[in-house]
Amino acid sequence: MLWTTLVMAFREIRRNALRSFLTTLGIVIGVGAVIAMVTLGQGATIKVTGDVAKMGNNLLTVSPGSERRGAVSVAATMFTLDDANAIRRDVSSVRFVAPTASRATSMVYANRNYTATVTGSINAYLDVRGYALDRGRIFSETEQRVGMPVCVLGETVRKELFGAEEALDATIRVGKLACRVVGVFASKGQSTFGFDQDDFVLMPLATFQRRIAGTTDVGAIFVSARDEGSTVKAKRQIEALMRERRRIALGAAPDFAVRDMKEISDTLATITRALTALLGAVAAVSLLVGGIGIMNIMLVSVTERTREIGIRMAIGARAHEVLLQFVVEAIVLSVLGGLLGMGLGLAGSFAVARLVGLPFVLMPEVVLLAFAFSAAVGIAFGIFPARKASRLNPIEALRHE
Repeated sequence: MLWTTLVMAFREIRRNALRSFLTTLGIVIGVGAVIAMVTLGQGATIKVTGDVAKMGNNLLTVSPGSERRGAVSVAATMFTLDDANAIRRDVSSVRFVAPTASRATSMVYANRNYTATVTGSINAYLDVRGYALDRGRIFSETEQRVGMPVCVLGETVRKELFGAEEALDATIRVGKLACRVVGVFASKGQSTFGFDQDDFVLMPLATFQRRIAGTTDVGAIFVSARDEGSTVKAKRQIEALMRERRRIALGAAPDFAVRDMKEISDTLATITRALTALLGAVAAVSLLVGGIGIMNIMLVSVTERTREIGIRMAIGARAHEVLLQFVVEAIVLSVLGGLLGMGLGLAGSFAVARLVGLPFVLMPEVVLLAFAFSAAVGIAFGIFPARKASRLNPIEALRHE
């Protein structure tokens, strides 16, 4: 009996193919939109987490803030190399410490010039910030201690100054300083926050302080915790140490900030997931709209097929058989819409992910849930027209023109 009912349902759908397609369009769009939104949202979450992780390994950033002087807020005292050494010496939960100072400076090579950020630091900067060398070498102990004019180029700076030429052992002018290129960083690309991580030049901190900045200031201290679970402990220890060194009373507002990149990553991931859920919920509304469309068309179908229903009931069809016929038709419509929506959602999310550079993350549970919901919509919105059809009076139905 069920097979016969299915055959009849497909026959009715095929008889009114265009109307059937338009009826399922809401389901198609709803299922496709839900799958696409959730898939792209998950891809965005993974990309955000990965991009923040690329900014450094278990990274903490210690930077000076501002302090109140009466009614005026002024920039706080900068850090010194002694502050970085104190963190390295006294904070047990850190692995690497990299004091840094930087400023935007013009650079010249041959007839090319370019303005980029020049950063002074030590070799630990590569470990803390997760940079790797593409070719060349890092600084020797002598170069760091004496402050020799050597530098390592980010890939963007290398392209702008050298193009297809070899950069190693070339001499560029950084501000007024002639600097020899000893290495080139492997490209890291853009960060989640939109800045180019390859658009900088690294030189020894002593060189930067003496030859570029003319001060002993340290603008920020990058710290790598020993493991992911120790970032909170390291942050707490660093804050206590810096309060002591900068003579800030307990309970007073600090004139520095310690930022945990893991906290930022978790916050961004939470926001992304919340937006994904919101967009998925909005997209799911079209499933309800599609269900209402199915109910309307099925009611029209009941009216059009009143005489047919009367004939079936007159020759012995029971009310539950008529009910089953119309429910099955509604389910078939919604299931076909769900299958088309699955294909549309997966293909669309794959294409968009490739286009905008997001990872494509297939989530089978979301696909199956969207499909199951589409079938449930067919049942829920098909019952009312089916009940109406099954309750028709056979005599009145036969008289219907």
